[in-house]
Amino acid sequence: MNAPTIEDHMAVSPLRRIKPTPTPPIHPVPEIEAQGALLETYQNTKQVLQVPWMGVVTMAFAHYTQFYSVLWHGLRPLCASQQFDETCNTLRHEVEQLASTLPHRTLERELLSAGYATGEIDQIRDMIEVFSAGNMPYIMLATQARLLLENHSLSSNQSTNLVKKLPVNGPIPLLMLIEPHHGNTQLQELYEDIKTTLGLPFVNTDYRALARWPSYFDRAWQNLKPNIATDEYASVVTKVHKKAVQLALDLPNPGALTSDQLQTAAKRDASLDEVLDVVRLFQYLLPGLAVNVGFFRAQLLQPDTDQN
Repeated sequence: MNAPTIEDHMAVSPLRRIKPTPTPPIHPVPEIEAQGALLETYQNTKQVLQVPWMGVVTMAFAHYTQFYSVLWHGLRPLCASQQFDETCNTLRHEVEQLASTLPHRTLERELLSAGYATGEIDQIRDMIEVFSAGNMPYIMLATQARLLLENHSLSSNQSTNLVKKLPVNGPIPLLMLIEPHHGNTQLQELYEDIKTTLGLPFVNTDYRALARWPSYFDRAWQNLKPNIATDEYASVVTKVHKKAVQLALDLPNPGALTSDQLQTAAKRDASLDEVLDVVRLFQYLLPGLAVNVGFFRAQLLQPDTDQN
């Protein structure tokens, strides 16, 4: 008998892609407001995941203090492993390959004609790189949290190749987030358009960081937007979702985190349904966010790296 293929795994994915209805309220605990043990956990999260920002997903999870503590301490040994890094790289490759198949136009000449310097365009590429890499561990965390809350077991394999997490090499682009009150009416309308089109109550960090270059970001979003309601886009995002689930189930579980442990912790904070709805919301939106960032990357690919 032939070994199961990735396609076989994906065909029987145990998690459907679900957006909770109505959209549950979220209560992110901003990093600037975190204190004591929570601040230490935030700093440790960024260091282990090698990301320069706390995602809205983990800040929303942190509202449920017992839940997030058990989740992070249970998954931290995995997140510090070589296998986790390799899995995130695998998922990123899948995302970028799929995103590049969506109809898009190349923006570099357009931006140069508009007055952008080559160095400015490189800065935009650097910012996209931050999220292209950094969104992957957040997808995996949300996927594993949902699996456990829905009574699925992670791997019984507890063996990992640990790697020492060092600060990311090279300068990290400054995440200068453009909030709605920072912008003019045009930018505020763009943010409202993003929320309406994606059906979400907030604008992700990725978009607020790229809005530092408003004339670029308006072009990038307007090129992406027509794809979002298409069957092709839905198929791409669903493939990313299923790939993340398959990878999450294949990863080892050195922290021996169980459904019972995580569900018990969640119930100390709120009803299990409330916590599950928040987890489902982020596990629903993050594959789409990753595809959108992959799309932005494809718009600015150099000719010699273009995958189309």
